[in-house]
Amino acid sequence: MAAADDDAVGLTFYPAFCYKASPTHFTWVKMAVTDVHRLKTRSGFEGQNIFFYYNHPIQFVCLAGVIVARTEYAWRTVLILDDGSGETVEIVVSKATSPRPGDRVSENATATRAAGPDSDPSGSLPEAETRHISSQAKDRIDITDLVPGVVFKVKGTLSTFRSTVQVQLERFTLLRDTNAEMRFWDEQSRYLVDVLSVPWTLEPEEVDQLRREADEEEDRIIRAKKRLEQKRRKAAKREERDRMRIRKEWEMDEKLQGEVARQ
Repeated sequence: MAAADDDAVGLTFYPAFCYKASPTHFTWVKMAVTDVHRLKTRSGFEGQNIFFYYNHPIQFVCLAGVIVARTEYAWRTVLILDDGSGETVEIVVSKATSPRPGDRVSENATATRAAGPDSDPSGSLPEAETRHISSQAKDRIDITDLVPGVVFKVKGTLSTFRSTVQVQLERFTLLRDTNAEMRFWDEQSRYLVDVLSVPWTLEPEEVDQLRREADEEEDRIIRAKKRLEQKRRKAAKREERDRMRIRKEWEMDEKLQGEVARQ
């Protein structure tokens, strides 16, 4: 995946405040794997996981194909998806590994379970529960069915590893018949022709309107922060007044008790 190439020549790349008007930015973009590997990054968007197809900003993708490999690592499972377009892509599923309730945890606890229920009769090693979770929402997901030979549709976010685009799994659906596959490929092909292959354009008036809306939203956020800060300060002052009042009452009570004791 390159940072830029000749596809970008002559294209207008709009500022981020325009993205809410984009047909691709906040939607699951149906793509072929070959097109996923054509996605580009641009300077100024580092760390945001925003990629570009021509000048279309993309952060969520939807792919479909057959799993040709599955590899387990300590903190992730990597699936290789082949959609028949000539390339494959890695689908990364995050793991959250934690001991089960009641297990004894030691420094040597591992992320995988023992071979069987009788493998640790002494109970000296913990039983660990390996859970797969979605990349962003961190929801628990069961990928038991995602094994080589299974055809599925996956939705995910984009990332790179060693300059290669990966898809971080968010959700998936098994495709149990060829009709479902054909329907997806038809939708994906139409989207490529009707949307992705046509450069995204905005009229100057639209950009100005989006800029005003962004400025207004920023002003609203600033005002909201100021209101919260004012409330926090008022609450702090009220707490300080209450503290001083209680302290004075306590001092007066101590003084009265001292006078009574001297009588």
